[in-house]
Amino acid sequence: MVLFLLERLTPLPVDQAWHRLTHWERHGDVVPLTRVTVLTPPPTREGTAFVARSGVGPLAFDDPMEVVTWRPPARDTATALCRMEKRGRFVTGWAEFEVRPYGDGGSRVLWREDIAVRLLPRAFDRPLERTARWMFGRALDGLLRQGRTP
Repeated sequence: MVLFLLERLTPLPVDQAWHRLTHWERHGDVVPLTRVTVLTPPPTREGTAFVARSGVGPLAFDDPMEVVTWRPPARDTATALCRMEKRGRFVTGWAEFEVRPYGDGGSRVLWREDIAVRLLPRAFDRPLERTARWMFGRALDGLLRQGRTP
């Protein structure tokens, strides 16, 4: 398993940063070769399930996840937290993000992830960490950078 932490500061208020991170289908817009499908009806809550399908053709795999902690911001000054458990046969672990106020109306976003790929020897942990940090860092930057909030 590989554990990593990403941190970003954004001028977006907490509620806008939160909304961008929890609009699940948009994750597919910023992660190459990935499509996200939400399996449960809105609104998002504990128990919401979705699948990120990544890859092309026979090299594609599903990464099913379930929201196990859901604490959206109650107001713009509140800290928000979402934790997802990975329920797949190929990718396991968990991911969570926290959004809290920072500076004059902005937000501090923390993205923590503990990821493992079944049958991948531990010797590949370091390349997996570098790849995951790069890929999820780009996704986080893309989600927070996109123009208007849907």
